[in-house]
Formats: sequence, structure tokens, C-alpha cells
Amino acid sequence: MSAIAEKQSTTTATAPVLEWIDPTTLSVDVNVRKDAALTTSFIASIKEHGVLEPVIAHRKDDGTVHVLMGQRRTRAAVEAGRNLIPVMVMDSPEEATRIITQVVENIQRSALTDADEADAYHQLSLIGVTAGQIAKKTGRTKTAVEGALKAKASDAGTAALGKGCTIEEALILAEFEGDTDATEEIESVIADEPEQLAHVAQQFRDRRAQAAALTALIAEIEATGKTIVQDASYYAGEDNIYPTHALRADGQDASEDDANAVIITTDYQGNHRVTAVIAGFEALGFTAKRERYTGETTAAKGPMTDEEKETRRTLIENNKLMVSATTVRREWVTSLLAKKQAPKGWQYFTIHAITHHSEVASGYDGEVAATMAGAKMEGEKSWAWNPLREHVAKTTTRPEFSLIALICAGYEKTIAKDSWRSPHQSHRDYLNQLVLWGYTASETEQIIIDSDK
Repeated sequence: MSAIAEKQSTTTATAPVLEWIDPTTLSVDVNVRKDAALTTSFIASIKEHGVLEPVIAHRKDDGTVHVLMGQRRTRAAVEAGRNLIPVMVMDSPEEATRIITQVVENIQRSALTDADEADAYHQLSLIGVTAGQIAKKTGRTKTAVEGALKAKASDAGTAALGKGCTIEEALILAEFEGDTDATEEIESVIADEPEQLAHVAQQFRDRRAQAAALTALIAEIEATGKTIVQDASYYAGEDNIYPTHALRADGQDASEDDANAVIITTDYQGNHRVTAVIAGFEALGFTAKRERYTGETTAAKGPMTDEEKETRRTLIENNKLMVSATTVRREWVTSLLAKKQAPKGWQYFTIHAITHHSEVASGYDGEVAATMAGAKMEGEKSWAWNPLREHVAKTTTRPEFSLIALICAGYEKTIAKDSWRSPHQSHRDYLNQLVLWGYTASETEQIIIDSDK
């Protein structure tokens, strides 16, 4: 064979060829879209009009033709009894290319379920394709791909995807695999209040971290042989008291040297603190320096009432929930400002904040603002350290995003753990704007939003 003839032969072998093939003879590869979604109307259309868009396939060495794209059309043609369908036959692509091509095609057609998408990414990872490469080929973010792979790596995540959960939902269920209480609550939220999922998940994360820290602290205390009591007071009428608020039998101030136990207290941020107490102080001859004062004209004696205890529990719980909501809220703003375009109405939002709540522009936390703006954190954290200022000095692109981040960080600094108790108009303005942009407020944040109604 001459060189020219050999070249022509090679060209003929590699160029795609349109062929008319019996669909029953075609082999459909394991496709990333498991559900072919064959509807009665679609089959009827294929039966009447045939397959109008050619199926893409490749011919194996053994002569069999395998479908790459067009699985649904092929199966519908078989169901419709079509004798021949148009098939564009090409050389066999690499497995990774085949799967990526199918993923991209189905994503573009909005026909790929989250379960199929995660399964496709999983297949690609098994043959060595990295999350970054998958993201580049499919147009998804690397974070989204990594989340899907992490969900697939868990039995709980895989099961959730199989039940129709989104990748985000499956990833959260995978995160709490083995925690029955958390799993049951999260599944209930997914079914009834999916918009609250981010808040509930963060609450469980915070509780889990606090519980782990508490367990470690208790083990450390018990190793020293100290007794741990559940509560203590500053006043008379309780079983245990803090030494600084007690008097010895001789009338002298008690000290920590008189303590026979400790109490572990937890602040609204989940930080644990160990404090010395005198357990059973009255039986040991100690007295309290003062009676419990409730705001009445006379001192209130005796322990707290059930109503007072319930009020305090509500206060503590809502403060904790507000801390969890702050984490979710700030992460949401960071994601919002990572988009290509600034949110609608950002101009009025920023000018309104500066003119109506001037403290937000002057009192913002530079680190929070920089994080929201996606700026790099450079240099050591010290007094007057402001990474947002450094970020703005180095770039002239997307200045509106830095401005929005600055204003949001200013608002964030004014919102405290207990702002739900006495909301300010600035808090309502901020949260209402975020909700308008698509944020879902937590139940505690909703108290602030509804406070002016």
C-alpha cells in the first residue's frame, strides 16, 4: 500500500461515520444517568418521527457498537419498534473522556440527577481523574466535586443519594454518620424544612465540638481526683456557692482554698471554664454574703422558680443558636460575594448603611470583611491589622465586592449573641437585605426580623 493510500485509509478509519443501525443491536454502556426517563409521550414521538438527532457511538474491536451519547433515544427506539436509527460512529474514546462527555451533556440538558452526578464523579476518581480535572471539564466548582466525592465515600451519603437527596444533603448526612440523634433530626429537616438545613447542621457541629471538648475536660479533672458538681450560686438558698461569695463560720471571707469541688460552666460560644465551688456550704458552716436579688424591693430568698429557670434556659439556648447562625450567615455572605456579579441593589444597601447606620462603616472587623471578600490573609494578626485594607491597596478589580464585604462585616460586629432580646433597626435592615438576596434566616434570627411587627 502506498503512503498516500495508507494515509487515506487511516483518515477513513478515524473520521466519524453516519450509519443507520438497528437499535436492538446497539450496546448501551453503563451510563452516568441510570434512569433513562422513558415517558410514554417520548416513546410515541420516536415511534412516529424516528430518532431525529443521531446517537453518538463507537465500534469496538469485536465489531459491536456501543452508545456513548443517546442512551435515552436508543432505548426509546427499541421500545417504539424502530428498525433503524442514525448513529454517528467514531473510534473508542478513553473511559474518562466518555464519562465526562456524558456528564457535561446531561448537565447542560438538566437531565442528570445529583445521585448520577456524584456517581459519575466517583467513577472518574476511581480511574485517577482528580477533583480539579473533573471540575474543569464539567464546569462545576472544585468544592462541589469534592463534596460529591466525599458523600459517595460514605455509606450514609451513598444511601441518601439513592433516596433522592441532593449532594449537599447527602454530604451533611455523611458528616453525621453514626450519630443517630443528629441523623434523625437532619432527615426530618430535609423532609419538612429543607431551607433550615444549613442552620441545623451548624448547630449540630457546634454541639459536637463542645461535647468533645467537655469530655476531654471532665477526664482531665477526674484524673486529679476532684469532684464535679452540676451547679453553683452566688446567693443563699442553694446547695453550692462560689467561694468569693461566701463567709466562713468566723465571718471571714472564704477563698478557693475552702473549695471542695469544681463546676464546669459553658459560655454562649461553647467555651468551657472550670471554677472552684464549696459544695454543701451551709452544712459545712459557711454562709452566703447576700440573698438572691430579683429586682423587687426586697431580696428574694430560696432557689430560682421553675419559671425563672425556664427563662434562663431559653436565654442560654437562643444565645447558642445565634452563635451557630452567625457561622452560617457569614459563610453565606462569603459565597454570595464569590459570584461573578454583585447582588442586585447593592448600591442602595451600602449607601443606606453608611447614612443610616454610620457605625457599620467605621467599626467593621477587617478580618471578617476580608474573609467575606475572598481576600488573602497576609501578615501577622496584630493591633490595627486590616487585611481588607491591604487587599484593596493591591487590586483595583471588583471594588464593589470589597465595599459590600466592609458593610456586611460592620453589621456583623453590631450583632451580638443576645441581639434577639433587644433588636436594633440596623440588625433588621441587615438581615432583611440578606433574606432579599436569598438567605434563609434561622429561627432566632427571625425573632430579630419580626421584632418590629
